[in-house]
Amino acid sequence: MVRRVLSLTSGRVAVAVLLLVALLAALGPLLAPQDPLAPSDDVLAGISQGHWLGTDNLGRDELSRLLAGSRVSVLGALEVALTALVVGAVPGILSVYLGRAFEWVTLRLADTLVALPFLLFAVAVIALLGNGLTQAMLVTGVLVAPLFYRVARAATLTVARSPYVEAAVIAGASVGWIVRRHVRSKVLPPVAVAFAQTVGTGFVIVSSLTFLGIGVQPPEPTWGGLLASDLGYLGQKPWAPVAPALLIMVTVWAGNLLADAIRDVSGEAGRALLRSRGARRRPGTTDPDPVPAPAGGVR
Repeated sequence: MVRRVLSLTSGRVAVAVLLLVALLAALGPLLAPQDPLAPSDDVLAGISQGHWLGTDNLGRDELSRLLAGSRVSVLGALEVALTALVVGAVPGILSVYLGRAFEWVTLRLADTLVALPFLLFAVAVIALLGNGLTQAMLVTGVLVAPLFYRVARAATLTVARSPYVEAAVIAGASVGWIVRRHVRSKVLPPVAVAFAQTVGTGFVIVSSLTFLGIGVQPPEPTWGGLLASDLGYLGQKPWAPVAPALLIMVTVWAGNLLADAIRDVSGEAGRALLRSRGARRRPGTTDPDPVPAPAGGVR
């Protein structure tokens, strides 16, 4: 799947942007030219050689704060996506095989989580457990989990009703063997699409919470926190919110673009794409190379 995604221009662009964001998260605090927490007398300064993005209302270097805040923003988005993946996808697969009681309970929990507004619920949990990014992201990931639950359950139901899976069940195959042999290859593409979309959504969620001062307390820099502080001084620096807003927008766009690329190369659409490319590589032929059949079935 990775090679198929990278064969698309959109996939290469999305992966390149996300790798740059990951590199920024890993090296951003080290690349910061100044101490992001150190105030100075040069308050609300414009762009200069010493301050490439100017300074904030306390005289702190904006570029340094933007670089230092990238790690928290990226880790928070990944925490949301990974929590939603584990909490949602695993019960979604097992709900098809563990009986009606487990299925009913998990479906009702998914419906309940969908009905809860994540922002208000995150604020309530933080009020009980203390203001911390980890608590906020774990709660938000649980609230996003129904997306993975429904995607994984729908894909598993499609496989579970296939003749070759029914034959395996009759032959006495265990649930674990069926999941590893048949379900995984069918569930992985839609779950990967959902994961890429959730990474982009996670950046919006992290930025929204930190914009409101939830999860990370000032003066620790985050992209959402920088955006909030810059909006208070638009009269003096109208360009200040552009950099953090642009980083958030580009990262979310790259996550959605990657999700589209994964969807385009998986399932029937991916097999059609391979057939069309095979036909283009062999001009004049009418019978392109057959695409390999999915695991456990007959093409």
